[in-house]
Amino acid sequence: MSKVIIATLYGIEPVMLTTTKLGADKLILILSKRPDGKQEKSLEIIKKSLGSVVEIKTIKIDPYDIVQIAEEVVKLIDLLDDKDLIYSNVTSGRKTMCLGLLYASYCRIKKIQKIIYVTEEENKLIYLPKLSFNLTPSQQRVMEKIANHKLNTLAKLAEAVGISRGMLYRNIKELQDLDLIEENEGLKLTDVGRIARL
Repeated sequence: MSKVIIATLYGIEPVMLTTTKLGADKLILILSKRPDGKQEKSLEIIKKSLGSVVEIKTIKIDPYDIVQIAEEVVKLIDLLDDKDLIYSNVTSGRKTMCLGLLYASYCRIKKIQKIIYVTEEENKLIYLPKLSFNLTPSQQRVMEKIANHKLNTLAKLAEAVGISRGMLYRNIKELQDLDLIEENEGLKLTDVGRIARL
């Protein structure tokens, strides 16, 4: 069993603080595909300071593609041992990077110990609520069928999902209210909907 911190990186303070305070064994840093000077310098300092006692890995992503960030982090979480204690640090880096990590944490909330934000003023750890998408099995099936674009009528969709048309309409309304699907030349998943399916 290892303590693993998955963190977005820009400035070093939030990452250093959570890594040392929680006594992490492994640190996985989310970086831009083309990191700027400050991000590179932060990574260099973290490797020099912690590299002899903490295993450090990096994931490079497009900092503005929230869906891709969430997908990469979900894959990473799925590869970690089920006994690992996983913490998400959503403090440093571009806001879109932090949101991608946060959404990935929601997708695998049962594996996440804590979601952490570090305040700038006091360097205090704040534990954010552990939320999840909480989709019903029929909502998940509706989203799966919409994602695969295999059905072109609501009647066929209801039949494929195995629910009545009335229940289908209710599921569609609920999924639209959650901004998981939209009607745009047919039903389509939103970016958040694509993340919720991970």
